[in-house]
Amino acid sequence: MSSTKPILPQSLDEARILRLPCTAFYISEFITEGEEALILEKIASAPKPRWKQLSRRRLQTWPSDLINNKLVDARPLPPWLEEPVVTRLLSLCLDKDTASKPHIFSDSPHKRPNHVLINEYPPGIGIMPHKDGAAYHPVVATVSLGASICLNIHEMEEDGTLKRTPAWRILQEPRSLLITTANLYTDYLHGIDDTLEDIGLSENTIANWPLLRSGSTFHDGRNSRQTRTSLTYRDVLGVSKLGSKFMFNHKR
Repeated sequence: MSSTKPILPQSLDEARILRLPCTAFYISEFITEGEEALILEKIASAPKPRWKQLSRRRLQTWPSDLINNKLVDARPLPPWLEEPVVTRLLSLCLDKDTASKPHIFSDSPHKRPNHVLINEYPPGIGIMPHKDGAAYHPVVATVSLGASICLNIHEMEEDGTLKRTPAWRILQEPRSLLITTANLYTDYLHGIDDTLEDIGLSENTIANWPLLRSGSTFHDGRNSRQTRTSLTYRDVLGVSKLGSKFMFNHKR
């Protein structure tokens, strides 16, 4: 396993997905294989009550679920979710002029992510097109672990119904970071097909193809699904007074 710290771009501007109409960024090697293995080990060893079992997949929320769109448990994220992901996120400047907005969470209420959703996707299992809702600041940073998967971005019809054919597709490789922001967060839906294999992958169909680790990995236009785990980092806008009181008492 590689333990060498990945070489990150000098600014997120170098990682911009140019084929998308709104601002999004992709870094193919955001964490190392060793860091990936350690995080997966921590996820697997989490206490059983941490897992929420859905009909076809399961998830964990850290530090807690949201209640009425607010974060009640305002404790810091555990160290294994902070390092190296949050530290690296906050070290990535938006562009070479770092004076106005040093990093991607500079405009969020807490200046950093305070919530992580861990989703486990077995082969053949995806998630319906959806929006993340108004509980979060419109910046989503997703780290993929274990396997590659294709994310679909959907537009809406004028009558408010979903356009079934994706407007764009983003290929997320293991150890990669995808950041979506602004209108891409608020105006479009994202989802993952229920399939055992992503097909039709090429420079013409994948928006982030020039930023992939190696397009030759998908030279036949196919990606056989394996279990993929995602870490979704966001800043919850509202933190309840109960959570703030807990934080105060915890520090005393």
